[in-house]
Amino acid sequence: MNEIISVINDLVWSRALVVLCLGAGLYFSIRTRFMQVRSIPEMLRCMFSGEKSAAGVSSFQALTMSLSGRVGAGNIAGVASAIAFGGPGAVFWMWTVAFLGASTAFVESTLAQIYKEKDERGHYRGGPAYYIEKGLGMKWYAWVFAAATIVAAGFLLPGVQANSIGSAMNTAWGIEPWITATCLVAGIGFIIFGGVKRIARFAEFVVPFMAIAYILIALLIMVLNIDQVPEVIALIFKSAFGLQAGLGAMLGMAVEQGVKRGVYSNEAGQGTAPHAAAAAEVTHPAKQGYVQAFSVYIDTMLVCSATAFMILSTGMYSVYNEADDALVNNLPGMEVGPGYTQAAVESVLPGFGQGFVALALLFFVFTTIIAYYYMAETNIKYINRKIHRPWLVLVLRVGILGMVAIGTLNTAGAAWQLGDIGVGLMAWLNIVAILILQKPALAALRDYERQRNAGNTRPVFDPKALGIRNAGYWSDRLSEDKKADGKP
Repeated sequence: MNEIISVINDLVWSRALVVLCLGAGLYFSIRTRFMQVRSIPEMLRCMFSGEKSAAGVSSFQALTMSLSGRVGAGNIAGVASAIAFGGPGAVFWMWTVAFLGASTAFVESTLAQIYKEKDERGHYRGGPAYYIEKGLGMKWYAWVFAAATIVAAGFLLPGVQANSIGSAMNTAWGIEPWITATCLVAGIGFIIFGGVKRIARFAEFVVPFMAIAYILIALLIMVLNIDQVPEVIALIFKSAFGLQAGLGAMLGMAVEQGVKRGVYSNEAGQGTAPHAAAAAEVTHPAKQGYVQAFSVYIDTMLVCSATAFMILSTGMYSVYNEADDALVNNLPGMEVGPGYTQAAVESVLPGFGQGFVALALLFFVFTTIIAYYYMAETNIKYINRKIHRPWLVLVLRVGILGMVAIGTLNTAGAAWQLGDIGVGLMAWLNIVAILILQKPALAALRDYERQRNAGNTRPVFDPKALGIRNAGYWSDRLSEDKKADGKP
């Protein structure tokens, strides 16, 4: 079975997908005139200036909901895996895919806002399935994406996250995986049965706290190992371009692993973040584009970098040697996963490191699995728009809880490969879609910038004026606002 999974993973994550991810990011960076650099002040302003309503969450809540999905096991176990199989240079390529991917995140999240709609309970729903159907007019493609996301987010990806926390808890305190699985299932069940508002409130409180605490510990370790920082930076860059002795042959793997783990972690182009972006209450779709672009920086440039510097500055990493088919260097015999990060923190802060990383991973994993549920539920809502099938949501809830339990007890290798397949399928489907359907997002960006440059502090969105069709929510909203103002 593992061999079959490996073959499928290799097909999905061929070099073509690596090129597609990097190429799309570069293309959108050029088309948006590198908005990920010149628009950072606007990103920060939009992040904290949003509103919320009975239908939608605030911009900050949407940010934390998307970060719930972005900041997870990939930021701890995934970075260690990238370094193990791609060398330290993989970190550079994670940075690269994050920098370029911020523009991709803007495009997909803006599209999600443009084509969002309200569900039967009056809550905003949107995402790739919605903008593929409305923007491209390809309902069959939208259904394929929806089905892929339900399978990936509901049944494949949760196992990866749960597996990491089970391993970390066992390493830190010797807690048996079945105990961890039981607690995870109980806690996650309580949140996901409470609906989108409960998910948003939970993410708004937990995500900032866990990310800030983790970054502060990383900064402390960097200060204690300040003499190692220049060497770590040099090692990353030399390894990234095959200049490091003994690691030159890993150049291709560095790029592949860096892009793969980068996409898995920051999710730019994967099609996951647009689900949270569509739930936000904003006056213009571009606002959530800005916010979600910045969330990529938070995930990779801050949290993933924190993990990388902790591991590399303490020397607690291993590199895979293909000839010997084994991990070689400093931690022989250790299974790739959160143990490397735990060893790094423990080496500097004895008696504290293993437990701290385990707790950080617990929060990361818990919120990520909840975010996965919301993505899968949104796509079930999409499928259920015409024919009501309430049993599908129940099947999803039971299924995701079952996969959490199974994933906690499963082997790491199988879990990570299944997760990679899910991420890869979604990335293929979504990136191709947004490359075709890019004009509305770019038009929204130009429209927003024009209004801001004209001194309008609260830009409004008129899809008809921009030649955008099937943006029903925004057309209706504009009509209602005009009526409220007494305009014909």
